[in-house]
Parts: sequence; C-alpha cells; structure tokens
Amino acid sequence: MSISPLPKSMLPKSIDATLDLLAKAGYIADRSLATVLYLALKMGRPLFVEGEAGVGKTEIAKVLSETLGRRLIRLQCYEGLDVASAVYEWNYGAQMIAIRLAEAEGSDDRERIEHDVFSERFLIKRPLLQALEPDPDGPPVLLIDEIDRTDEAFEAFLLEVLADFQVTIPELGTVKATHPPIVVVTSNRTREVHDALKRRCLYHWVGYPNAERELKILRAKVPGVGNKLSEQVVAFVQALRKEDLFKSPGVAETLDWAGALTELDVVALDPATVSDTLGVLLKYQDDIARLDGSKVKALLDEVKSELRAAE
Repeated sequence: MSISPLPKSMLPKSIDATLDLLAKAGYIADRSLATVLYLALKMGRPLFVEGEAGVGKTEIAKVLSETLGRRLIRLQCYEGLDVASAVYEWNYGAQMIAIRLAEAEGSDDRERIEHDVFSERFLIKRPLLQALEPDPDGPPVLLIDEIDRTDEAFEAFLLEVLADFQVTIPELGTVKATHPPIVVVTSNRTREVHDALKRRCLYHWVGYPNAERELKILRAKVPGVGNKLSEQVVAFVQALRKEDLFKSPGVAETLDWAGALTELDVVALDPATVSDTLGVLLKYQDDIARLDGSKVKALLDEVKSELRAAE
C-alpha cells in the first residue's frame, strides 16, 4: 500500500492524530501505544518497546518512517555487536592501497599521507553514525532492533550515544546530530536490559491484542480472508495462547496462518486442516506435539461453540 507521507517536519498534534497516523499505514494500535508514541515524538525521547516476538514492535518504526516520510535506518542487534559494526570502521583495504600509491609516487610526507587516509572518503558509516547526519527530509527514524541480543558493554556505549546524540571518531573529531533522530528501541525480553538505558526512553509493553483488535489487524493486513474464517482463525489463536506452550503464536503467525489457509482455499476450520498447518502457527516441535488430534478437535469445538453463542 502506498502511503502519502506527512509534510516535512510535521508530526501528529494529538493522541488521536497519532492513532490515525498508525491506522493510515494499516497498524491497528491501542490508545496506550498511541499515547506513549505521541509523547516520545513530542518530547524528542527514544521509545523503548518490549514484548514477545511477532507482536508488531519493529513495525512501529517502519510505519513511522513511511507515514512521516523519513528515512528508516535499522541497526539489527546480535551477540558480539561492536562499534565497528554499529557506528563506523575504516576501509583498511582502500587505505593500504592509497598508502602504496603515495609511496610509489615518491611521497615521504607521512603527516599528509596519514591525513589523507584518515579522511571521510575512507570512512565506512554504520547505522548509528548515519542516523546522526543531517537529512533533507528531516531526522531519520533509527530502529535499534532486539537490543536484548547484545551485551552490557554495548548497552553502555549506546547509553552514551542516546544521551548526547553524538559519537567521537578519534581521527576526525566529534559528530553530533543537529536534530536528533526518532529512535525506536525494541526488545524481546530474552534478558533484562539495564535500567539506565530504559530511563533514557519512554517505555511501552506490547502484548498480544485482544480478539477484537486482532480481528481488525487480520482484516487490514490479509483482506482476502472471508469473515467466517477470519473469526475462527483469531478465536483459535486466542485459545492457543491460553495453553501451556513454550512459544505462543504472535500476530505475525496469525497473519501467516490466515494467508496460508487462504492459499489452500479453506473457508472454515476443521480439525484435519488445523493439524496439517500447525507448523505455520507454532515453531517448536514440543508445542506441536502437545496439540494432538483430540486436543485440536476439543479446542476447535470450543471456539466454534463460543462464536455461535456470540452471534
């Protein structure tokens, strides 16, 4: 879907306008998320979003980029992430070639050679440095995704960056953002992130949506699903989340499952179809094994009974 971005530098003026902004891109948010997002934009504070995988945390940054007409810069976190991968590094290969060429030309001015090889043309800019640079379309949206995958040393470094929105490159000096980027930090809570980093941000927990909102999300994201099937899909997923599973299905899995069922021309759920397609919803064999044929049938019968009672 093509979205017409807001005029440059124009941010939503209210919580309702923030809700409308998200809905414009097909993101069905609750009011609490719209409130904290509005405040983060208004106050110029990073937004720290925590929750289970697949509930739509990363999508918030993507929607902001699309609707505000800002560049999206993504730093995907992982174990062992360091400054060279997150901020900058020097193109050592190109620097060595430049040194060899200078020597071949008979240059012996070491100070000039050093100045040349540590100039900006040999600098490889990584996401954090890119986010501090001026942009004609306005400050970019910086997505720091899955911060819980990094270690505490990188957290401490990131804390300094978010405090002043600047980084120091010893050979070039300090790079400071003229206008801070819009920062969204996400965590799947595989470990606790240090309180000092959270205090720099406004915090929001993104939980699983209730049935009504999940149905709206499904119909917005997978419009080809029939009404009956979409209601059954959402109700079944909601029921699954009450089971003792290692990893409950997120909204992303709900959407994938609805899309898969549509591809199979399914118009209503039956036990055999559910059992055959559980691999779309559940990603761990132990969870799939817990839902044997009789358990699936019992859950589906319960779901259909509740839907009939609600008619």
